[in-house]
Amino acid sequence: MTAKTWNILGIVAAAVVIVGITIALVVRPWEQPGAAGPDGDVTAADTLDATTHVLDDAGEGAPVVVEFLDFECPSCALVYPEMESLRAEHAGEVTFAVRYFPLASHQNAFPAALAAEAAAQQGEFEAMYQRLFETHSDWAGTDDAAATFRGFAEELGLDMAAYDAAIADPATGDRIEADYEAGVALGVQSTPTIFIDGQRLELSHVDDIGAGIDAALAD
Repeated sequence: MTAKTWNILGIVAAAVVIVGITIALVVRPWEQPGAAGPDGDVTAADTLDATTHVLDDAGEGAPVVVEFLDFECPSCALVYPEMESLRAEHAGEVTFAVRYFPLASHQNAFPAALAAEAAAQQGEFEAMYQRLFETHSDWAGTDDAAATFRGFAEELGLDMAAYDAAIADPATGDRIEADYEAGVALGVQSTPTIFIDGQRLELSHVDDIGAGIDAALAD
């Protein structure tokens, strides 16, 4: 093998090492295909905790639907109307809950979650949740969405001093991070990820959500 060939191979090998290091630094393991999920069977109780935002509580024995979401995610925005429709259709017979899973690729996802959590501290999570999705096209991808979210808080009649304090409080961000970490532990890699009675829904069309709920109700 010539010296020139060895030089070429050396350059290629170095490039592969550099690319490998770069991937390891910028890609979280759970965002890669085939990321490991939880060990053993997952139950509905495993997909929520005492802090989870429950939109509709149908009581013990009812199917439990938990969505891990990113407010800036276009797919979550597309799923939102279907989820609202299903909530109305199954009022009193299905429990619906949502958890935060802001993706690093969406610059406004975490600020939006902060706005929702700050509103939750004043008992207005659902109102902010709905406002964020209903106005998604107005703020997604903008540079000053936090100001827009503050405007939503004013429109909802929130105590703005308390809202601002909640936004600035690291504990509010910790609450969002706890949901994110719970999602990672469950194998969540993208949004929306929906669990029905602990089973992750294979979502290829919005109609799959209603079909999954119907199957859970039939069990």
